[in-house]
Amino acid sequence: MSSYVTKHGETIPSNMRSLISTRYQTVTRAVNVEFWNSSSNSAHSLYVGSYGRGTAIDTSDIDILVEVPESNYRRYDTLKGNGQSRLLQAVRNALLSSYPRTDIRADGQVVKVLFSDGMKMEVLPAFRKPSYISTMDEYTYPDTNNGGCWLSTNPKAEQEALRLKNNTSFGLLFDTCKHIRFIRDNYFSSYHLSGIVIDSFVFNAISGWQWTQDGDSSSTALGTYEESLLQKYYTIFPSKYYATIQAPGSNQTIDASNSVECLEKVLRFMAK
Repeated sequence: MSSYVTKHGETIPSNMRSLISTRYQTVTRAVNVEFWNSSSNSAHSLYVGSYGRGTAIDTSDIDILVEVPESNYRRYDTLKGNGQSRLLQAVRNALLSSYPRTDIRADGQVVKVLFSDGMKMEVLPAFRKPSYISTMDEYTYPDTNNGGCWLSTNPKAEQEALRLKNNTSFGLLFDTCKHIRFIRDNYFSSYHLSGIVIDSFVFNAISGWQWTQDGDSSSTALGTYEESLLQKYYTIFPSKYYATIQAPGSNQTIDASNSVECLEKVLRFMAK
């Protein structure tokens, strides 16, 4: 595959999407049975991460946010000995009831479900925080590191911001995010480059670039767009040691210091 971004260059096959949907429903049902006394396979959950943002490729992890009733928050918050870890273990046990022979482990902020066919799902339990000024609620989720704490996320705001800019670029934003993932996974897999850093960077770097519409032609030389992304990289990340970027929509500050080295390598590869 060319190092240049191509239209619809990286897609997830329909059979894989179907399998993801089936497993998503199974995970959702297991959590709802445990926490909501419900057998619904769709309520209280949503796709998050790259799959939820529309920027995943076939090697991407599948991230799922599962909502836990707010009444449980105080109980886990006041538990001695890292209540955040107890919450993850409760979710893990719920998933084991549906996948008893699957490798399922609590890890930091999520419960990882490692299927034997290589697919990995990361399940994030969270409490919804209703917003009185926005239709997109924030969520509080557990972090078991360093004794445990609670963090916040607003995935719907990020998804909506990316979707709108992707529309105005006629799909170029999503195609660029997917292509960077493809280059990372196939040429720089030994380096770390997180999905939210990729998506936030492209959102901030794409400027007015867009795909030409059907029937139109472009006078822009091949590689010009990729070179512009590389130049934007140096503007957005003037320092590799204190590198941060704002997430689209939510405007949360993302620590990119562990990702910028790989991102630079990928962008240089694309621009060569």
